Amino acid sequence: MVSCALSMASPAALLDEPRGQAAGRERLRAVWVSWVAAARRGDHEAFTALHGHFGKLVHAIVISRVSASDASDLVQDVFLLVFQKLSSLEDDQAFPAWLAQLARNRASRHLRDAHPGESLDEAPQQAAPDRSGAPDARKVLKALQAMPEAYAETLAMRLIEGMTGPEISERTGLTPGSVRVNLHRGMALLREKLGLRAQAEGSSDE
Repeated sequence: MVSCALSMASPAALLDEPRGQAAGRERLRAVWVSWVAAARRGDHEAFTALHGHFGKLVHAIVISRVSASDASDLVQDVFLLVFQKLSSLEDDQAFPAWLAQLARNRASRHLRDAHPGESLDEAPQQAAPDRSGAPDARKVLKALQAMPEAYAETLAMRLIEGMTGPEISERTGLTPGSVRVNLHRGMALLREKLGLRAQAEGSSDE
């Protein structure tokens, strides 16, 4: 069951990053880098820690492309690939980007296998504007999956996984500013796709 909290608050409010957060990100980076090194040596506890720390990131990337019913199985597939391929990772600090690409590739392969006659270059259909009030999770997810990758993934992390702006930045390696831009532009586009902007304008005219 997917839960989407489509906040109507200002996108900037989603990223009210406290002072000293940068230092905290660096300390946390050092921790998961040590997990990567230990997991490569076969430390199962370290691998479990990586799964726990980056699981939401992987789920967000996957669910921004595939159905909610398929997402959990694909997350497990991705971490199985991590277990098999971790020895090929040359730079431990590049783990988040490497993991994210594994997740994207696995989701794309799933779509290709499920719909062999369709081109992956074809854009998903845009969700019809919602006219019944607040959109439900399925409508939000469908609209999100029709958005550009950078916006869709970041919004999935925020709205579906419940990650904070600093958490998104730390897990992805994106700067806080980049996360802020993706959320700001993504939220505006999501509202547009769901017809929420038109509804708000219509209400103000009454």
